[in-house]
Amino acid sequence: MPLRHVPRLLPLLLGLLLVVAMPLQAQQPTAVIAAEVRLAPWSDPLASLGTLRADESVTLSATVTDVVRELNFRDGDSVEAGQLLVRLADDEAQADLRAAQALREERRNAVNRLSQLQERNLAPRGDLEDAQARLRQIEAEIQGLEARLADYRIHAPFAGRVGFRNVSVGTLVTPGAELVTLDKLDVMKLDFTLPERALGEITPGLALRATSAAYPDTAFQGEIDTIGTRVDPVSRSITVRAQIDNPDDRLRPGMLMNVAVEREARQALVIPESALIPQGRRQFVLTLEPSDEHRVTRREITIGARRQGEVEVLDGLDAGQLVVAHGTERVRDGQPTRLLGILDESTSVPELLRQDRDDAGANG
Repeated sequence: MPLRHVPRLLPLLLGLLLVVAMPLQAQQPTAVIAAEVRLAPWSDPLASLGTLRADESVTLSATVTDVVRELNFRDGDSVEAGQLLVRLADDEAQADLRAAQALREERRNAVNRLSQLQERNLAPRGDLEDAQARLRQIEAEIQGLEARLADYRIHAPFAGRVGFRNVSVGTLVTPGAELVTLDKLDVMKLDFTLPERALGEITPGLALRATSAAYPDTAFQGEIDTIGTRVDPVSRSITVRAQIDNPDDRLRPGMLMNVAVEREARQALVIPESALIPQGRRQFVLTLEPSDEHRVTRREITIGARRQGEVEVLDGLDAGQLVVAHGTERVRDGQPTRLLGILDESTSVPELLRQDRDDAGANG
């Protein structure tokens, strides 16, 4: 290098030496946001997939062959228990009933006449007994005809909501022909399976949450109603049935639900998941020392279960310690920091950053 350039480079070299020689304490502390290691209830949910069923469900069908005379519902109607839904043409059955009723009246009169004669010993007792038997016979036939007439009228066996009707007025139906479905939807049954090892942890009445792709932001609350009596020998799982209230009729039979059964909660140390610094299979956090300029200390920890935004700490931290939750990529072990705030239920990272900018602008 020509000697004439040395005077111009000398100030630059001196500046670099000053930066290198500057002690760590004199550097501007890095701004971070911390979170407190807290002791909180923790429950490891049992996850499964389940299928919804109506609390009561039936497909109404015909039991006789005849023509549809009357339909008293529309698709999707809510109906009451006992409400007449379908009436089939019953003219022939009505005529048979009227004929049988007339014959009953005739035989009843015959019994009355023979009873009067028998009282005066003017008729054999055997004739009276035969007339009474014929009267009982026709009364039994009338009961059968009335039961047959009931088959021409299809009523709702319980209150619920009908589905699509599959027939129209004038349609000829035969026994077994499906007319309409009826579902009771105010309470839903949720069937799902759990591994047999969970048998000792579940009991009727245990709470659960269920979500569906149709309502991703809604968690439906329910509880276990019945636990199956048999374990599947192939899958080694047991079927569990829960009940979920459905007051708004948003849930439908056949829907797939993601189920999370809440087991009994335990106390655990909890930190935000954002505080973790993974290295292979090992996990580290940066703790802060309030008495020493919130200086950073890198510490290895052992974690347990995870849930949305949080992780359980099994070893390496104590309740009340501060860990870096935002800014872990900007600080190193041993550096002092500038604490912007501590995350809790009433604060968030964007709010703390915004407040820091506002304070800096006011001071500037």
